[in-house]
Amino acid sequence: MFDILMFLFESYFHSGTYPNSDKLSRKLSAAGFDNEDIHLALTWLSGLEQLNKADYPSAINGSNGRFYAAIEMKRISYDVRCFLTFWEQSKIITPVEREMILDRAFALNRENLPLDKIKLIVLMVLWNQRQDLDPLIIEDLLSPADSIRLH
Repeated sequence: MFDILMFLFESYFHSGTYPNSDKLSRKLSAAGFDNEDIHLALTWLSGLEQLNKADYPSAINGSNGRFYAAIEMKRISYDVRCFLTFWEQSKIITPVEREMILDRAFALNRENLPLDKIKLIVLMVLWNQRQDLDPLIIEDLLSPADSIRLH
């Protein structure tokens, strides 16, 4: 499914949006993606499209951090929690966007998602919420989690 998300970003980022589900399903099938992966990706994207900042309590934005429940800590690794905390403290993402990212991560129902997968989820959530993404943010999200930066 993550290959499909990357394909969507690479193919449709400059247009600002991707086609509706039926057309997208045909395009993904023609591109050689597996039908089960297409179905999972379209279901996940449907959930992403339903995310709305207004649905989250405004008090989240005034919080001084987030405490994770035990089940959340099983699904989200320590590195991912550190990454999200750093991005939030750096004002790259808002607390509401953090919750949206976590919502989409938890929707996968997988344990211990690696940072590279979370970074792709962050990219998709931010792309869905904003029209203008800073190229440096995109570069950071697309670079492997274990890469060494020289700048």
